[in-house]
Amino acid sequence: MWGPKKTESEARPAPAAPARIEVAQRVPERSPTRPVVASLEGRAMSADAARPSVSLPVGPGARLGASLRVKGEISGNEDLHVDGTVEGLIQLEDRKLTVGIAAKLTADVMAREIVVYGSVKGNLRAHDRIEIKKDGSVVGDLTTARIMIEDGAYFKGSIEIDRHAVDSSADFAQPAYSRVGASPAATAD
Repeated sequence: MWGPKKTESEARPAPAAPARIEVAQRVPERSPTRPVVASLEGRAMSADAARPSVSLPVGPGARLGASLRVKGEISGNEDLHVDGTVEGLIQLEDRKLTVGIAAKLTADVMAREIVVYGSVKGNLRAHDRIEIKKDGSVVGDLTTARIMIEDGAYFKGSIEIDRHAVDSSADFAQPAYSRVGASPAATAD
């Protein structure tokens, strides 16, 4: 105020960097079933908050959306959540495959863990476990160390329990009674 006068270009503040507000400024419409909390009114929501969390897989991994169709082979080294249609082969040796509710697989699958909520036609091989949820449907042969089939699930095929994956330290080539008799506790008497 008391100093020398500034020129017009010095008096104007520097323009702010352009903000990416296209998605962050979107606020969901109010619905009679889900009113907006008063403390959140007028606040911008982040892009992650605007997405529904129901269809996303838990944890890190890849997702094949419901509108996607894949013909061929899928292989990788990360968890996969499939909601679309797959025809071919899926190989996720040390990872988890989740077959979503809307998914339709006509494929053979090899993974560490397989969880089925949708429909699978093909053979499933899991090193650890296979779960078929109540709305899940599997037509094919299963090979795994552990299996869980919920009430209401549909399954047609055979199940082979791979005992070597359950306890690799046990020698299953010998009968159970000979393994028990050869244990250190049994021979100490």
